Amino acid sequence: MANLVPGARVLVIAAHPDDELLGCGGTLALHTRAGDRVTVVIVSNGRSANENGQGASQDSYARRALGKIGIEDVRLLGFPDQKLETLPLIQIITSLEKVVQDVRPKTIYCQYGGDVNRDHEVLFKATLVATRPTEPFIEVVYAFDTASSTEWGYPRSFVPDTWVDISSTLDVKLAAMAGYESELRDYPHPRSLEALRHKAEAYGNQCCLSAAEVFMTVRRVRRNGKTPV
Repeated sequence: MANLVPGARVLVIAAHPDDELLGCGGTLALHTRAGDRVTVVIVSNGRSANENGQGASQDSYARRALGKIGIEDVRLLGFPDQKLETLPLIQIITSLEKVVQDVRPKTIYCQYGGDVNRDHEVLFKATLVATRPTEPFIEVVYAFDTASSTEWGYPRSFVPDTWVDISSTLDVKLAAMAGYESELRDYPHPRSLEALRHKAEAYGNQCCLSAAEVFMTVRRVRRNGKTPV
């Protein structure tokens, strides 16, 4: 189970508005509570924006939802939803690299790419390049799962190795998630608030916790003689 280090710069890379909360909202609330500087970058303009032509609304939804967990630095890149595979990969990589260089994060949370959503797959590939270990400030890159995408993929290749106790922030996460009303579904859909609570509780029970979020370590670099943690 992970111990979060306070005072760090944290970057979250998500494909769509709400993915960041689905995968690591409780953990991000812990980061902001600890005084960390958290930046969220959302790559696409989101399903609702694509269907309704409400890109500006998606921006405000994201900022309002993330504001509930104390995050003010929210950046929307505006790439077309469900069409990332139609873009040159280098275009996405370059945009992410600019954010990485600006934020200089110690910890990165990114969207896992082995699920049924093609945008997630493309973004994960771009993230691997944009966060390669050429910069000394990046210490760890974690991948998070996404409800109704990761568990529906096959083969099921998301294998978590890190459990974060979100018992104290689960309610905050769900309250923030309620801000993405258009993305929520009725129970028992995996994207219902009830199912998200059950999922967090099930993850937590795996490590004798009341609630948890899980991550798969993509890369961890311990420089200058630091021992593994």
